[in-house]
Amino acid sequence: MRGKVKNKRWLKWLLGTLGIIVIVIVALLIFINVFLNKSKPLIEGEVAVEILDKDATVVRDDIGVPHIKADTDADLYRAQGYVQAQDRMFQMDLSRRQASGQLAEVIGADAVDTDKFFRTFSLRDAAEKSWDGYDDEAQQVLEWYAEGVNAYMEEAKANNSLSFEFSILGYEPTEWTPVDSLTIGKFMAYDLGGHWNTLAVRHWALNEFPEDKARELFIEYPDNAPAILAANKQQQVQVAGEFDASVISPEFNGSNNWVVSGDKTASGKPLLADDPHLGLSTPSIWYQMHLESPEQNVSGVIFAGIPGIILGHNEEIAWGVTNVGPDVQDLYIETPNPEDPTQFEYEGQWEQAEVRKEPIKIKDEETEDFEVLVTRHGPVVSNILYDKEQPGAVFSMQWTALEPTLELQAVLNFNKASNWEEFELALEDFQAPAQNFVFASTDGTIAYKANGRIPIRKTGDGQLPVPGNSADYGWEGYVPFDELPRSVNPENGFIATANNEVIDDSYPYHITDFWAQPYRYERIAEVLEASDNLTAEDMMNLQMDQKNLYAAEFLEDMIATVRDSTKDYDEVLSMLEDWDQVDSKDQGAPLIFHKWIKQLPETLLADEFPKDVYKMLDGKNHITDEMMRDAFAGNEGVWVSEYGGAAKWLVDSLETVVAEIEEEQGNDLADWSWGEHHQLTFPHPLAGASPIFAEFLNPEPVPIGGSNITVQAAAFTPDGDVDHGASWRFVADLSDLSSAYHIVGPGLSGHMKSDYFHNQVDDWAQGDFHKTEIEDDVKGSTLILNAE
Repeated sequence: MRGKVKNKRWLKWLLGTLGIIVIVIVALLIFINVFLNKSKPLIEGEVAVEILDKDATVVRDDIGVPHIKADTDADLYRAQGYVQAQDRMFQMDLSRRQASGQLAEVIGADAVDTDKFFRTFSLRDAAEKSWDGYDDEAQQVLEWYAEGVNAYMEEAKANNSLSFEFSILGYEPTEWTPVDSLTIGKFMAYDLGGHWNTLAVRHWALNEFPEDKARELFIEYPDNAPAILAANKQQQVQVAGEFDASVISPEFNGSNNWVVSGDKTASGKPLLADDPHLGLSTPSIWYQMHLESPEQNVSGVIFAGIPGIILGHNEEIAWGVTNVGPDVQDLYIETPNPEDPTQFEYEGQWEQAEVRKEPIKIKDEETEDFEVLVTRHGPVVSNILYDKEQPGAVFSMQWTALEPTLELQAVLNFNKASNWEEFELALEDFQAPAQNFVFASTDGTIAYKANGRIPIRKTGDGQLPVPGNSADYGWEGYVPFDELPRSVNPENGFIATANNEVIDDSYPYHITDFWAQPYRYERIAEVLEASDNLTAEDMMNLQMDQKNLYAAEFLEDMIATVRDSTKDYDEVLSMLEDWDQVDSKDQGAPLIFHKWIKQLPETLLADEFPKDVYKMLDGKNHITDEMMRDAFAGNEGVWVSEYGGAAKWLVDSLETVVAEIEEEQGNDLADWSWGEHHQLTFPHPLAGASPIFAEFLNPEPVPIGGSNITVQAAAFTPDGDVDHGASWRFVADLSDLSSAYHIVGPGLSGHMKSDYFHNQVDDWAQGDFHKTEIEDDVKGSTLILNAE
């Protein structure tokens, strides 16, 4: 009996304890839910926004796009700032902090090196210098926008309803300023910027390899500049060290755009399509909006933290961009004074550099002193390439984006332009980054311009660092605005760009030798040429096209070379031979091809570089593509010959790839699929801190097709995570500009409890566009911003 009593007591205690645990868990979940809901954006009802002169209306449609209507531009931009901050305040704050080199202040010591990098790249300094160049109207818009952001922040702080990320990191955002918006703009110029890192790698290669071996690492070898080659060998700058290459922007932040004249469309009016390729994350880099006042009615996307609409349409015109990718970042080999490292040699004299004090605040630690040296050419960047600067030569960097530029002024004028003449006039202020603009108007005009500052060099072509101690080097202005590549109403009836070469040998100025691989452009042109009855639906389908023209060029020779060498991979090669060369998610052949083509530079090049230098090398597949072309033509180069020939190179690479796929997906080829490896993720910036955060902040991975070289752009990491692609898809039919078609993955809100947080993930994967109206009768959740 006593044992039974003890058992009952034990059971009662256990049940009581479990009950308490359940109650605690439920209470905790309720608390978390209430906490999260408190910061959820208010999208219905009324809210007092005292900075407004009159009430403004915000209607969020069924996909979450805010349609803002105000009686004046002043209230329109104030409301835009308020609404963006509702949905994206944490993203906006993180963006300005990263670009300004102020992350360590809220994240801690782990962000110090990143802060040093961006302090050195001087984005905020360039933004501050740009401010004075803006006209009164543009400055006023920036101030109105900042007023709206700050009105939201003050309200959220007073109500303790700031987005949950601020509570997790334990800080509150500071006041928003116009320079914050300009700094985010400068960060986009950085993200689309140039190839300074590749210049550093080429300098390293010339000093580490025989010249004939280094030559093969260039896209075009600078045979006509012996003095530049000699300078790179005579004054060696330390490159290999502990550089964190993760801060380098993707080598091709590419995009697709095209415009078709009414002669080739079913409606008789132009069609325009644009899908800029940037990092894919939660939330999206883009924020889609519709802005309406008596002065304008414009719809499209903008970066969170910036006023206006940078890409989209109004009632009369539509426009879109891709990255030109010109050589706009030059490295100079600078000689410091042994007696004073803040002085550098120039024309036989020691010239004092600017010494900019940049103390870095660190969360829970003492502020770290940091200095940026700025020569006549630009900031000294060598100290971000390695931990301890060595005596001798260093690199400084000249870059168009470090000069005062006026991009936002251009954007505000785009929004109100009504024809090509007005739009092209506005383009004069869009100076960095250089972009391929395509344009269409309801009057039937289609046009294109490669716009932005592209330097004219005294000597050299931007492929190598140049001596900083001589006046013989440097820039002597920019390609004149009226001589930038341009086309209006071409006879063939369409204009398309995909970061491909946009000039021929007759063009008198150097832009770059580092164009994107041509396969996306070739596929776009192939489809557009084939029809004179094109529709908006055809444009949307083309943006989702997965035809692989990269494989069409190389695969037959790759297969033949391996077959001639070994019989070990007949089944794998047969799968590739039977492939329709479409990168569909359900096929195994795209998995083999893409892993194989990505492995080729790893097999041939990686072991001969320090790891950090290899990561800095852009265009690895450009280099090995040319090596393959030469080898297949019977002209094996130094790298391929030293490795043991093309056959050994291809077989060894395939062997590595097959072993990786078998480990990941098993030995049965019938089970292999591209989508099993190639998956859309949209990671949140906090997801890497904890698996718990990842579970709640990241959407479920989605198997998808496409790749980095198909029109449906879906670039991927070695692990298969699709982290780069069409950050926004857009199609406009100029026969009716009362609406247009969009996809912004993963969604428009940055708040995890919002219905618009991840509501476009499947749309992005499947190509399901939504129509955004710019008429007065838009239906949805309505929020009245009351002026008081």
